[in-house]
Amino acid sequence: MTFIFGTKRQKTKMAAKYKEYFQLMLKNHKEDFEKFRDIHDRYSLNQHELQKEFNEVGSKIVRIVRNWEDKLCNRSEGSGYGKFSSALSEKFNEEVRREFPMFDSIGLAIFEIKKINL
Repeated sequence: MTFIFGTKRQKTKMAAKYKEYFQLMLKNHKEDFEKFRDIHDRYSLNQHELQKEFNEVGSKIVRIVRNWEDKLCNRSEGSGYGKFSSALSEKFNEEVRREFPMFDSIGLAIFEIKKINL
C-alpha cells in the first residue's frame, strides 16, 4: 500500500511541478511572451503572410521553452526520478500547446508553387 500511495504522490508532485515551471517561465519572460502572444494571435488568422515574422519572434520563444523544459527534466533526473522525465517533458509541452496552439508551426517554411500553364 505504501508503494502505491508513494507513486500517486509522485505523480501529483509531477503534475504540480510542470505547471509551476510553465507559470514561472511565463512570468520570468513576460515581455517576450506578450510579444509572441500578439504575433501568435495574428498568425492564426493569416498564416501565409506572417510566417516569416512568426518564425523570427518564435525562435526566441522556442529557446526559452526548451531551456525551461531542460530545467524541469534535469531536476527530476537529478532527484532519482529519471524514468518520469519523458512524461514530464510531454506534459510541459502540452501546457505550452494549450496556451499557444500554433507553437508547432514555428520554423515552418511556407511557399507557394505556381501553376504551370501548358
